[in-house]
Amino acid sequence: MKIWLDDIRPVPYGYEGAKSVNEAISMIMEAEENGEEIELLDLDHDLGDYYPDGGDAIKLLDWLAERETFYPVEIHTSNPVGRANMERMIARYWDD
Repeated sequence: MKIWLDDIRPVPYGYEGAKSVNEAISMIMEAEENGEEIELLDLDHDLGDYYPDGGDAIKLLDWLAERETFYPVEIHTSNPVGRANMERMIARYWDD
């Protein structure tokens, strides 16, 4: 499974879409329970109207780091500060 977390951009072919952090967490937990492989998390940073449902996408990275589940991550945000913060977190916790 590839998960696309974004509140505005259309979900690309081959991805499952989530608009909020909590929705993405639910998708991840369901995939884990079903033994489904998570191939990629492709993340926006700013989730606009969906912010109250889990925060910006960096909160998903916080959740993953806390439980030590380091799935592959790509970032497609256009927010340069958000991107830098997410990249810094990935560099700190994810093994290359």
